[in-house]
Amino acid sequence: MSVLRRERVELKTPEQIAVMRRSGMLLSQVHDMLGEQIRPGITTGELDTLAEAMIREHGATPNFLGYHGFPASLCISVNDVVVHGIPGDQVLAEGDVVSIDAGLIIEGWHSDAARTHIVGTPRREADVDLVRITRQALWAGIAALATAQRVGEIGEAIEDFVAAEAGETLSHLEDFGGHGIGTAMHQPPDVMNYRTRSRGPKVRPGMCLAIEPILIQGPGDWVLEDDDWTVRATGGGRSAHWEHSVAVTSEGILVLTAADGGREELAALGVTIAPDPLTR
Repeated sequence: MSVLRRERVELKTPEQIAVMRRSGMLLSQVHDMLGEQIRPGITTGELDTLAEAMIREHGATPNFLGYHGFPASLCISVNDVVVHGIPGDQVLAEGDVVSIDAGLIIEGWHSDAARTHIVGTPRREADVDLVRITRQALWAGIAALATAQRVGEIGEAIEDFVAAEAGETLSHLEDFGGHGIGTAMHQPPDVMNYRTRSRGPKVRPGMCLAIEPILIQGPGDWVLEDDDWTVRATGGGRSAHWEHSVAVTSEGILVLTAADGGREELAALGVTIAPDPLTR
């Protein structure tokens, strides 16, 4: 989820980032569980029930549930639904492209992350490419944050990566993007997935950002359905959504919602992560 704002950026202390890391680690485990449960025949509502139960069993709270009236703990977007799909009776089928966006709160501190899955055997190689490129675009954006002077450099890196890998075969979901995160799920600054006129605020230690490229096969046109949540692509293409919450510290960046803090993925891109407060 994302809301565009232009307000003062909340900077976190190392102690607060440590709590956000705990929140992010639990969210990573929730996503792992959901990935194991996704299969043909399961409903999106059943996945939502499993996620809420796991979150609450660990003493956390789902932050999507009730957010501006949202009725579930997960956003589950299937095929041409791009973001904010509401879980329910929809039965997943072989080859469906399923994006799951989730978040939770521990001791008042939020986490937010999304992953896209293909159910069973892919129907088309283009779907495999869509999911791969979106995921890699996320890591390109995270790697850019490690050396960025301004937040807008994240979107520049994502745009350049997608253009090099996909040309004009994939489009960004415009009007939606990433955001700051901390004592609220959505905070300043906006973190867009492409170049904008504004370079954004300066990157500073204590910033925590949710970075989330969202790509659509073909044109990026979309409509908002009557439920006022579901965003559906109108060009016939499928979509993918990957997201991590990332902290900027005085010792580097740390991917709060990745099990290893982003170490493996970022090492391949020449970036060393900051020490993990859960293991130091």
